[in-house]
Amino acid sequence: MKPLAAILAFALLATPALAVRPNEMLADPALESRARALSQSLRCLVCRNENIDDSDADLAHDLRVLLRDRLTAGDTDDQALAYIVARYGEFVLLNPTTQGTNLILWGAGPAALLAGAWLALSVTRRRARSAEMAELSAEDQARVKALLDDLPS
Repeated sequence: MKPLAAILAFALLATPALAVRPNEMLADPALESRARALSQSLRCLVCRNENIDDSDADLAHDLRVLLRDRLTAGDTDDQALAYIVARYGEFVLLNPTTQGTNLILWGAGPAALLAGAWLALSVTRRRARSAEMAELSAEDQARVKALLDDLPS
């Protein structure tokens, strides 16, 4: 039973570790919490879909230090993010803005969904119409039967 308890304890302790190094942390807890909150919205440019707090890459370290430098210089949250975006591009944001050319990206998914729904509806209607046309009236069925009976066997 003890080995099972040890394995369970290690499994519970195996949580993702933040890559923020102790020498990066700010002395002011308010500024540090702002930096942590902002760094959750910044992408590590090396690790792609990982925020800079979770990444061990050197570039993520540089971004964390730059963000903290901007905050200690007196920038607001928006100013600090704008500075980093101006320097590294919008790709550094984990949640891209809904302005400019990004509108195409934001609208492409719903537009494709609507186009697919329209296509499915039109195909369904077309099949329903063709099924209605395939049904013959009693007069037409009698005429077809007469024509088939007149054929030589």
